[in-house]
Amino acid sequence: MIPARKSQVLTAATAAFLALASLGASPQQTTFMSLSRDKVFLREGPTYQHRVLWIYHRKDLPVEIVTSYDVWRRVRDHDGTVGWINNSMLSARRTVLVTAKRPVAVRAASAPDAKVITLAQPGVVAKLEACEALVCEISASGTEGWIQKKDIWGVGAGEIFR
Repeated sequence: MIPARKSQVLTAATAAFLALASLGASPQQTTFMSLSRDKVFLREGPTYQHRVLWIYHRKDLPVEIVTSYDVWRRVRDHDGTVGWINNSMLSARRTVLVTAKRPVAVRAASAPDAKVITLAQPGVVAKLEACEALVCEISASGTEGWIQKKDIWGVGAGEIFR
């Protein structure tokens, strides 16, 4: 049996540990960037000596930043592939990738019943302009409009900005 004084110390230490652990458990905002060049190397680790896993040939393709180490960013692409890219190959420009299986409506306003101005084809990369709870404003090839978040990749589910 544990004496009362030791029991109090253990209880206080456990409570302090749990309080500190909960501070680090707060949800973090997802960070996205885009590829800044037409040829970008995804590497196995954060140095030029690490093996190349993949070569991207699509400027502006969005990637999710998983972590950072020096001038390297560990990223995840829309397929879930993870690797390291040198920060010089990334841009803060926000873009999204249309991931729907078929063409999806781009509307003139954020309302679900707003006029459809065009259809976005699967695989299109568009500039991200703004986001509300369920839709985002995008622009591509001179056309601006609103698309449902469920049809794009490159923005956090709870991300809202203007």
